[in-house]
Amino acid sequence: MTVTPSSAAPANGQRPVAAIDIGTNSIHLLVAAVDPELRSFSVVLTEKSATRLGERDPETGDLSPEAIERAFITLRHCRELAASHGVDLGDILTAATSAVREAPNGREFLQSVQEQLGLEVDLISGPEEARLIYLGVLSGMAFGEQPHLILDIGGGSTELILADGRDARALTSTRVGAVRLQRDFVSEDPLSPKRRQFLRAFIQGSLEPAVLKVKERLEPGEVPVMVGTSGTAMAVAAMAAAEDPRPPLRMQGYRLSRERLDGLVARLLEMTPDQRRAHPALNERRAEIIVPGALVLQTAMAMLGARELVISERALREGLIVDWMLRKGLIVDRFAFQSSIRQRTVLHQVQRYGVDQTRAERVAGYALSLYSQTRGILHHDDGSGRQLLWAAAMLHSCGQHINLSAYHKHSWYLIRHGDLLGYAESEHLMVAAIARYHRRSLPKKRHEAWQLIEAREQRRTVAELALLLRLAVALDRRPQATVAGIQVRPEGDHGLLIRLEPMTADADLSLERWSLQACAPVVREAVGVELRVAEPALPSRRA
Repeated sequence: MTVTPSSAAPANGQRPVAAIDIGTNSIHLLVAAVDPELRSFSVVLTEKSATRLGERDPETGDLSPEAIERAFITLRHCRELAASHGVDLGDILTAATSAVREAPNGREFLQSVQEQLGLEVDLISGPEEARLIYLGVLSGMAFGEQPHLILDIGGGSTELILADGRDARALTSTRVGAVRLQRDFVSEDPLSPKRRQFLRAFIQGSLEPAVLKVKERLEPGEVPVMVGTSGTAMAVAAMAAAEDPRPPLRMQGYRLSRERLDGLVARLLEMTPDQRRAHPALNERRAEIIVPGALVLQTAMAMLGARELVISERALREGLIVDWMLRKGLIVDRFAFQSSIRQRTVLHQVQRYGVDQTRAERVAGYALSLYSQTRGILHHDDGSGRQLLWAAAMLHSCGQHINLSAYHKHSWYLIRHGDLLGYAESEHLMVAAIARYHRRSLPKKRHEAWQLIEAREQRRTVAELALLLRLAVALDRRPQATVAGIQVRPEGDHGLLIRLEPMTADADLSLERWSLQACAPVVREAVGVELRVAEPALPSRRA
């Protein structure tokens, strides 16, 4: 276990926040002091422990009981250490990556973590992992006007990101990592020349789609800076730095040439396991997996034509802190564009599936108006679901891209399997389910969309917000807008009156009233409220 403290705990006025990265090889903890006035954060403490979740059952692919036990011990320690620095449980941001993503019992593991430790863990996708890594690197490195290639070699996956100071142009995640390669392909150590050749070819083939995507996003004449972050890059750079006349105190910004890297890799390939373990820059666990990790680094640099690697000490953990600050509105300037990532990723899916954006925005407007006016009647959300409702409203009809028949089920599938950057895995599933249940039947236990929503409170939120979306869609029956506004007021203890405001004085809203009234039985069944639709109100005066 490695602990790196800073000089001081958070000062007065600063808010302590923690981030936990549950990786394939290690679990990392970071405690940060967020300064709301300066809109920045400083690192108070970092810690990592090699829990080796990637060493899964060879037959089933499950996380092994031994790995789960190691992870629980470490996570309990992380929670207590964060609490000792004044971090509230709700401010411990926890993310799980490829090992948990791919394990059949991964969700069961996360559910146990929440029940036993009180930690809510986001199971993030590969592209979302890449985005968070980008945010973390950007928080500690000025990109200027030059594009950067960020390479993060983890235990189970490798993220390759093309980005500039404004946004990420390409976010890729490939299922090739140091632990995965060690487990699947390293049966002899040192590797024979034939095995080395095979491993290089496998790595190159695995990385090729990501490298091609990155190259396609580069403008003619652009020469990006290559940035290496996380375990493998840090370890290889530390080996090089140990040989320098004046080794640096920190690895941040350390530069490693391609020629020097090639020399280090050649030496690593000839070392025995004992020789690697004896190297002062490698701990025992890193010594076990450094060879395949270094081959990924060397191959990626060769494929991208990079002559030099710049080290970043910041990565996913810091990205979790930055993302939290973005959501709280605490970061501006170079992170401003990323603050709208949720809206932009939804609009990207709208365009991808040919959704009528004008009508989707109209439905979203109706849904949010109902949301604001029916709190405590049709829903009990605390405000956190508002963005989920908007996203579901914008994408509710995307399933028509496949087929008009039962399109709500197709919408669920497309949203569920699409990329929604900036949304946690649980939020992603909720958006898909809200869209799924905006028409036809209410949620049922046998539905996969419902089974994937595990928390009781999240199920209630999905059911209530889906009901609001159902009413909003009922108001959008024509290509052109006819409803200018919605007025809602309670009637008695269990009643709700909705009055529609027409766009013009002569507009006929009988179709919209009929459609809305047809939802009354579902509203009664779902929340026990009697819905009544009144005669239209007079249109508002417009300037």
